[in-house]
Amino acid sequence: MNALLIGNEMFVRLGFFLGVFFAMAAWEAAAPRRFLQQSKLTRWANNLVLTSVNAFLLRLVFPAAAVGTALIADEKGWGLFHAISLPAWVGGLAAIVILDLTVYFQHVVFHKVPVFWRLHRMHHTDLDIDVTTGARFHPVEIILSMAIKMGAVAALGPPAWSVVAFEVLLNGTSMFNHSNISMNFRVDRWIRRFIVTPDMHRVHHSVRIRETDSNYGFNLSWWDRLFGTYRDQPAAGHTAMKIGLANYRDPKWLKLGWMLLVPASRYKR
Repeated sequence: MNALLIGNEMFVRLGFFLGVFFAMAAWEAAAPRRFLQQSKLTRWANNLVLTSVNAFLLRLVFPAAAVGTALIADEKGWGLFHAISLPAWVGGLAAIVILDLTVYFQHVVFHKVPVFWRLHRMHHTDLDIDVTTGARFHPVEIILSMAIKMGAVAALGPPAWSVVAFEVLLNGTSMFNHSNISMNFRVDRWIRRFIVTPDMHRVHHSVRIRETDSNYGFNLSWWDRLFGTYRDQPAAGHTAMKIGLANYRDPKWLKLGWMLLVPASRYKR
């Protein structure tokens, strides 16, 4: 079972990634929420090349990654869930929720601690927001994020299937909540009771600092409400709000070479 999981994990994740990506891309084309301000060809080419580079680097640095850590933890008896002997399905569901909370806190830290913000701000230099923004992260941040995730998995000792499920959910919801899709207001209000919607997360990509520093959730929407970081709507409205950071308005920051240099930039915001 474990060998089967390891052997197919990459294909499961890739299949879900492509399925969600093309679904969101088609929805964006059919019913966009905002008119894009920048060249879609430039942004998509650079964002998708970066996504491919990050996927390659992760496999190079962490061949087994988080699911491999879960399998090692199971073999060695590491982690909280081995100590308290929960049923596998309870431990699995709890692990998905706790890992999501971990990602929320990591996101807050990456905004508040200057050395981490240098890395994370590259995600915010995109001058539009759509499905490709959901995977637009600096390679060093991606590696750090995986190391944090692996540490959390080792500490919890969850079933390996729950780690795969969490990874699939995290990737899928990131593409969903970054997508430039138009959604019925009432449907949005209902969905955001449980998961982060595009309108909810778009506020986080506002050029206004007090809006950038809100709505940190990627998957479950509960954490922002629970910890007081929730902001319902952008002050300027979704169609008029500016996306990005105030000191990164030059379109050169949309190109891969400049994107990788963002951590070395003298600008803060």
